[in-house]
Amino acid sequence: RTRGTRRGQRPPRAMTPAEPGRQPATLYVGMGSNVGDRLAALQAALDRLARVPGVTVEAVSPVYQTEAHVLPGAAPQPDHLNAAARLRVALAPHVLLDVLRETERAAGRDHEAPRWSPRPLDLDVLLWNREAFETERLTVPHPRMEARRFVLAPLADLAPEAEIPGRGTAADLLARCTDGARVERFPGALTVPPPPHREPR
Repeated sequence: RTRGTRRGQRPPRAMTPAEPGRQPATLYVGMGSNVGDRLAALQAALDRLARVPGVTVEAVSPVYQTEAHVLPGAAPQPDHLNAAARLRVALAPHVLLDVLRETERAAGRDHEAPRWSPRPLDLDVLLWNREAFETERLTVPHPRMEARRFVLAPLADLAPEAEIPGRGTAADLLARCTDGARVERFPGALTVPPPPHREPR
């Protein structure tokens, strides 16, 4: 779970260099969009993440078109496109979170908008290695993922054996999920960006 930046807080740093000596971590990020060219927004996010020092996009799931979750009494929203990506990072969790928030802002996301508003891009850390931890800004594993089929379907497609500490595998959670919202495969696909060429120091 990630929490947005409040008014008055210092803007996050997006392109922070990899931290020397930090052990690389494998993590899974949930991706979503239901405004504008949704598939292009997801691909642009992957491309941007791949350019961040200390971040490697290793794999991406098939894309799913999913029914939007809305608050009771709220107007219906356009369908989301959702996917999951596996990243290898040499960044601290709070630094990676800043990178994700800046990537959302670059796509036009307004973090002051009401909760569950339509959004051009949504990026959430789902899993970090096989760890469970909570900070002021981040809870891992994502605390509501087991109740959201739109999160579990792409994750289980990409990494069915990925372990959610204390809960089972991604495939286990999907099999037990009672979320009845519509989730279906989308014909478009995302691609893993090539690693950027960086001049040796």
